[in-house]
Amino acid sequence: MSYQPIENYAIIGDLNTVALVGQNGSIDFMCFPDFDSPTLFAALLDDRKGGSFSLSPESTGTKHKQLYIPDTNVLITRFLSPDGVAELTDFMPVEEMYGGKELVRRVTCIQGAFTFQMTCCPRFDYARTPHKARQEGPFEIIFNTAEDEGISVRLKSTVPMTLSGDDAVATFTLGKGQKADFLLEHIDCSSAATDNLEDFTTQSLFDTMAYWKSWVEKSNYHGRWRETVNRSALCLKLMTSYQYGSIVASPTFGLPEEIGGERNWDYRYTWIRDASFTVYTLLKLGYRREAREFITG
Repeated sequence: MSYQPIENYAIIGDLNTVALVGQNGSIDFMCFPDFDSPTLFAALLDDRKGGSFSLSPESTGTKHKQLYIPDTNVLITRFLSPDGVAELTDFMPVEEMYGGKELVRRVTCIQGAFTFQMTCCPRFDYARTPHKARQEGPFEIIFNTAEDEGISVRLKSTVPMTLSGDDAVATFTLGKGQKADFLLEHIDCSSAATDNLEDFTTQSLFDTMAYWKSWVEKSNYHGRWRETVNRSALCLKLMTSYQYGSIVASPTFGLPEEIGGERNWDYRYTWIRDASFTVYTLLKLGYRREAREFITG
């Protein structure tokens, strides 16, 4: 792959961490399971070694468009080609509703037919620690490191997957109205039941949309550019920790303002100046809970 412009990425999150999703359907940056955890995917920084989780049609000449479901942090990536139209829905069920830490991806064929390629290439501990993959069946693969303190993640799907080395791959075709689901979860915590992945995806999608819509409704802003203000507030909320109430300056690190520049610090910490601006903004919008949790958390 080649590097995408930073403006080609959107974010999703669960109030523990966030993932950066490119317009081409590739997740190229995610620290997991928390903001301050090592990266699981970091192709944004190194497209050869960093690791990614890509899901896209094989069609050539495909155009891409990204948007959020209104008043939510549920991301839609649309693939437009002469073969038809497909949509990729990406979201992370928030910690407040679900005990586990999950990344959910659902691809749906809206019109025509598409052959999709999925490649999940996790690279643990900033791509410094080798990992092993174990196939538990055609619809489940477990990745873990050899280190005792390493994390283990499980990839589940509704379409058959295989191993290519220690990475998961799948090729499948969808016709109009058909869909396929993928779930990447941290298996060292008490995650929600996912025996029926399709039902879990549908229910968690509904719950996640309802959570964000309910949160946005608490805003007391009713002036001009309300949609833009709500979108900014949703982004700020994604930067907060449900467990601690802290607010990270950014979910990323190692991205200099200019290539070769020195300003490439780790922004996954709470910078008092930046956080104070965020808390002030949330207070002005009526979000007192976030301000209180930032102070007392």
